[in-house]
Amino acid sequence: MPVPLPRPPVLLKGLVTLVLAAAFAAQAVAALLPHVPLLLAATAVSLATEGALLRWQRGVLSLFAKSHADITVRHVLRDLLLVVGLLRLGEQDRETVYVPLVAGLLAFYVLHCAIQAVSVLVRRTRTLPVVTRNIDASALRLSPAPALLLRRPGHRLLVFGLPATAGLLAAAPGDEPVYAAVGIALSLLLALTGLGALLLRLLPGRRPAGEQEVLDWFDAWLAAYRPTVGLYFSGGAASAYQANMWLEPLARGDGRPVIVLRERFMTQKIAATDIPIVCLPKVSTLMRLEHSTLQVLVHPSNSGKTSQVLRIPTIKHTFVNHGESDKLSSCNPYAKAYDEVWVAGPAARERYALAEVGVEDKDVVETGRPQLDAVRPYAGPPAGAWTTVLYAPTWEGWDGNPGNTSVIAAGENLVRALLADPGVRLLYKPHPLTGSVDPRAGAADLRIRELIRAANRERTGPRPSGDAGLDRLTRELDRLTTTDFRAGADTVERMRVQSAPEPGRAEAVARATAAWEEAYWASLPEGEHQIITDVRPALYSCFDVADLLVSDVSSVISDFLASEKPYAVANTSGLSEDAFRTAFPTVVAATVLSPDAGGVPALLEAVRHPEKDELGEARAALKLRLLGPAEPSSQERFDTAVRELCGRALEHRERVAERLTAELPGQRTETTLPAAPR
Repeated sequence: MPVPLPRPPVLLKGLVTLVLAAAFAAQAVAALLPHVPLLLAATAVSLATEGALLRWQRGVLSLFAKSHADITVRHVLRDLLLVVGLLRLGEQDRETVYVPLVAGLLAFYVLHCAIQAVSVLVRRTRTLPVVTRNIDASALRLSPAPALLLRRPGHRLLVFGLPATAGLLAAAPGDEPVYAAVGIALSLLLALTGLGALLLRLLPGRRPAGEQEVLDWFDAWLAAYRPTVGLYFSGGAASAYQANMWLEPLARGDGRPVIVLRERFMTQKIAATDIPIVCLPKVSTLMRLEHSTLQVLVHPSNSGKTSQVLRIPTIKHTFVNHGESDKLSSCNPYAKAYDEVWVAGPAARERYALAEVGVEDKDVVETGRPQLDAVRPYAGPPAGAWTTVLYAPTWEGWDGNPGNTSVIAAGENLVRALLADPGVRLLYKPHPLTGSVDPRAGAADLRIRELIRAANRERTGPRPSGDAGLDRLTRELDRLTTTDFRAGADTVERMRVQSAPEPGRAEAVARATAAWEEAYWASLPEGEHQIITDVRPALYSCFDVADLLVSDVSSVISDFLASEKPYAVANTSGLSEDAFRTAFPTVVAATVLSPDAGGVPALLEAVRHPEKDELGEARAALKLRLLGPAEPSSQERFDTAVRELCGRALEHRERVAERLTAELPGQRTETTLPAAPR
């Protein structure tokens, strides 16, 4: 089925720019003739286009600003042409009538510049060196943000300047300057009101704490809370899932956890948790952790800002990754920069040894995958009428390797083959970054979704009567996991709202999540295929309801092995099956599917009839290699690793303190001053 073509942004931007330029040209011609109807029409089109730009085409506004034709210049030009038109209407020597109006317009634009200057000052006073969440920061005099209109110069100028422009337009048909005077006076009043509201924000008692006061407060909070283990994360908005998967293991541990971020926006991307969150954008602020009780930082990913925190010698650093697979990214040479590398099982240890990237075996610690402790184990073949298949392909990656994702070369074939079986219920959960590098992956993803929607249109059935309960549980879960902010809330206002959590919230979230997931799966029509792209249901919840996983070489198959259920891997690498299995050890216990998906019917037959499944023992053995033993649990092994590395950090601090004490010279008890010169 053809996929609708995306809207051509370049043509649209060019069209909008052309319309705005034509409106200004028409306004200039109308002002010089003069021609009142054309002047009115051109001005109206110009204003409407400005509104459309602010609403839908911010990129064009950026281009105008770079060309020194920002909204202030355009607004001044628009009003100037109106004044020229008014001056050319009627009798001569009209300048004396309109001089006060021109002076009023100039005063309005002076006020506009003043508001912008004060707005910048207010923004600076509200840009704190530390951003927090789940921490009581009321001592910092946090307050609601100024009105959004006062912080957006483009919107503000259009709204505040509209009365003046409207007054000039109303004055043109009947040559009535009084209308222009009233409009300009109203614009001046709005500007003065806005300026006053912002100036009040600069009063000592109305602005948040200053930089040094915030830093002193942060030091005091560190001393009072006494964190021992932290999660360090830096990255883009779409990468927050890498940190979120480690929240529960960190929260369930016996230390005093903290989450350390570097980007302000990431504070809101971290999922619901009771762990204190601190965002330290500046390196100088980050270095204050050196004198805290923090002993271990857990790193789920590498980033350019990771090297900055590695400079802190009093903290031990461990790399846990956000998933393990046979990809090269799972044995990145950057890992040798950490004190330890925590992996799930022996396979990852072997992977680092074979990669020869500088990670010594003594620094590799097997902790399992604590996130997988709750994954339900294999309970036999599908018991109902439907075989639930989870297709969870990975994304295309940065290196352009065609074997990274099956979406492009095999995705549609796999989905067609699965949908062709009348007993299959398909769950399609693409990687969040699908299409972010290769447009072909994004286009294939859209086609796959349309295939699934078309199949659902042919498969209708009664919907279970549980929607009301699901809606109630959704509202309850949203209440526990999200925070409502008013429009225009800035980081200071969000800090104020997201203070210390209520006691017991984490347990309530866990109960509400379990109840929601049960109600969600029960609410779906029998046999209906699902496209799952929202945060809920989570990937591990999909594992629990799936009878079979189809994926690529990625951490998804390693995690799915915790259930020991059958899984298949698409081979789009161009290698033979034997070479493919040799190159990627996580495929040893998988059914390998070619891009044409010819093996899907036999795969489904083996899932439904376990006696035909020849890979059960191989999956159990591979699970042990990839994830380690079942006892002690992964969470226990993770906690043990945290305690031992914390112990190493404390021993290092003691040795350094003893060495510094030994190197310091003893203080003199008597001081002999040199004789004064005669």
